[in-house]
Amino acid sequence: MLLKFGKNRMNTYTEARQKLASLLEQAAKYGEVCIKRRDGQVFVVKPQKRKGSPLAVTGIRLNLSRSEILQSIEEGRRVF
Repeated sequence: MLLKFGKNRMNTYTEARQKLASLLEQAAKYGEVCIKRRDGQVFVVKPQKRKGSPLAVTGIRLNLSRSEILQSIEEGRRVF
């Protein structure tokens, strides 16, 4: 089995098995990695697209007043 990724770089299946992390990094970098078996069948490994922003998090209710929040911030600044 041969692998094709990056700039038309070819690797054997055994090398890919030994370097799976590298293979996945290449797929992330180039968008996909092609794996070609000896019989000519081709497989494509692609990173799955993320849904939404990784920064989009749900809020939590703490029932704190504005003054309690500001007090907590001030205390934290005094420590450092």
